[in-house]
Amino acid sequence: MNLKQNMGWLTAAVLLSCAGLLNAHEATRWTIASPDSIYWQVNGTHQDHIEMSGLKMSVVLRYGVNDRGEWMIDRNLILPTFRTIPNDTHGSLQHHFNGDWAHLCTVNGQPLTGEKVETVSLSGFMTVRSIYADRGVALVRTLFPSASHPAFCEKYELENTTDRPLTVEFPSLTLSYRTDQEKGVEGSYRLTATFSSSVKEGTFQLKSGEKAWFQVIYAGYKEHDRELILHADRELEARRDFLRQLRNNLVLETPNKVINTMFSFAKIRSSESIFDTQGGYMQSPGGEAYYAAIWANDQAEYINPFFPYLGYQAGNRSAMDSFSLFMRYMNDEYKPLPSSIIAEGLDCFGVAGDRGDVAMVAYGAARYALASGKYGEAEKLWPLIKWSLEYCHRKLNAEGVVTSDSDELENRFPAGEANLCTSSLYYDALISAAHLGKALNKEEKLIKSYRKEAAELYKNIHTYFAREVEGYDTYRYYDGNTVLRSWICIPLTMGIYDQAEGTIAALFSDKLWMENGLLTQSGTSTYWDRSTLYAFRGSYACGARDIATKYLEQYSTTRLLGDHVPYAVEAWPEGNQRHLSTESALYCRIMTEGLFGIRPIALNAFTLTPQLPKSWNEMAIRRICAFGKIYDIEVKRDKGERLLVFIKDDNKTVRKYKVDNGKSVEVRF
Repeated sequence: MNLKQNMGWLTAAVLLSCAGLLNAHEATRWTIASPDSIYWQVNGTHQDHIEMSGLKMSVVLRYGVNDRGEWMIDRNLILPTFRTIPNDTHGSLQHHFNGDWAHLCTVNGQPLTGEKVETVSLSGFMTVRSIYADRGVALVRTLFPSASHPAFCEKYELENTTDRPLTVEFPSLTLSYRTDQEKGVEGSYRLTATFSSSVKEGTFQLKSGEKAWFQVIYAGYKEHDRELILHADRELEARRDFLRQLRNNLVLETPNKVINTMFSFAKIRSSESIFDTQGGYMQSPGGEAYYAAIWANDQAEYINPFFPYLGYQAGNRSAMDSFSLFMRYMNDEYKPLPSSIIAEGLDCFGVAGDRGDVAMVAYGAARYALASGKYGEAEKLWPLIKWSLEYCHRKLNAEGVVTSDSDELENRFPAGEANLCTSSLYYDALISAAHLGKALNKEEKLIKSYRKEAAELYKNIHTYFAREVEGYDTYRYYDGNTVLRSWICIPLTMGIYDQAEGTIAALFSDKLWMENGLLTQSGTSTYWDRSTLYAFRGSYACGARDIATKYLEQYSTTRLLGDHVPYAVEAWPEGNQRHLSTESALYCRIMTEGLFGIRPIALNAFTLTPQLPKSWNEMAIRRICAFGKIYDIEVKRDKGERLLVFIKDDNKTVRKYKVDNGKSVEVRF
């Protein structure tokens, strides 16, 4: 039985055994309003949290509705370039502003009370619609970060819903806090909340049906900063401009609206968490912990290879800036690169020694360089890639797999002396480096050596890691590992399919799969979304497209429309399911590299392996910006498992292929 036949049998078996689980997931709280927005029709008490970011500030909103129907909110402002002492990984100034400010308005001399929140909407900003029936007004709150200033903005728009004029009073004041100068790298910082309205101030008459608004701007200042004069409408338009850039590029179209919409949201969270620092544009995970810093896994491995497809220039810039920072640490002694470069690039950090970080960097840099399609960027990155591959080669053990002190989970779970992730990353980096070397006309001897090393490593990975674990013909994660681990999925994302059947069966078994995704290790209660997202990508890549789609639909519904929305999360119980940004990039890569199977092979070429699920007849991804071109990919069912594939430029077909479902074609521009 070949792999394709195996996957067909396995799909039926797994789906039958887990039909109850797939149909039993939690009822949704949120509803899709458009391809780019969701809303909660409030019908009871609920609380949640979400992170939103701009170039100079990130804000975590803890929000909800109480049992009286009133709006509740706490804002934690994080300023990545306002460094605190000690100036370490977590050394970003943070400050809470708690509570809502609508009660500072008066209507006919009475404060706004008796609120009933009707809807809460998310679309890259938050919109809260409420009524105050006893006061005869409706209120719309709009909350969002400034695109380019260290500021967070809130606009409060009041509407007279009666048939008579109302006497309204708006506040005008500033709250100001100063931090301890001994605790700031640049001394004392000032944080303000300024209440103002350029439309109405003081007491005025609001006619029937008329609207008036005020704004609250939260801002941070260093010692000699000029006072910001910000207008909420202008800042909102800047935020919308940012959102338009993302929505207009890399547009996913499938028959599943939930997946399409979560993909759209994932582009936002991936791209907004970029901070303008003295070390360059630094895409950082966020989560009230990780700012103005980069990591070998989060940035180099997870998100940097994604940015070329999106065509978001700030994202591409952040990728190159991060690789440039890692290049500073190359050395003739082949000591490991740091796990993390922190404090705006001024320091580095490594809590668990060599986590396989160099393999992560080699993998990410090579994939980014190819997908970017820019010769100059590729040439700049080549020394880093070459150095990193040599480092990994020197770390091979007697069995020919790569050793490291830990893995990216930093000893939260055992990883042995050599783990599956590090060797798999090194394998893919060798493949990509061979393609890149050819594109850059590097010496043929070196290119051949990379190909030879990759072939040898392929065999060594199988010999060293392939085992029966808990009854499944899959991989042990390290020598001595006897229980299933979620990262058995990673070879599938690198084109290693020898153990695909058993690995897919193990991943979606009751030993690993739970309602929130994959357990990190069977028999535990800990899950990390990143391995779940890798598993989806790998499942598509090896042809298990129907299993992947069923579980992806379940996962996406929970994350987008459940009780904690609208992004992929980091982990549980660690971090309270923070919306770390690079997990969202991994969600997007399920589609680009898994569902559509895009694999870079040159600066202007890629292999395309579409995996159209049985329940879909077509899918498309539009305005892909990789490989130096902007183009669409359309996939339509022809007959049976035959597919029609169209490559389009400005809606004109420039390439057309007929291909079996799950088979590859080469696309070259």
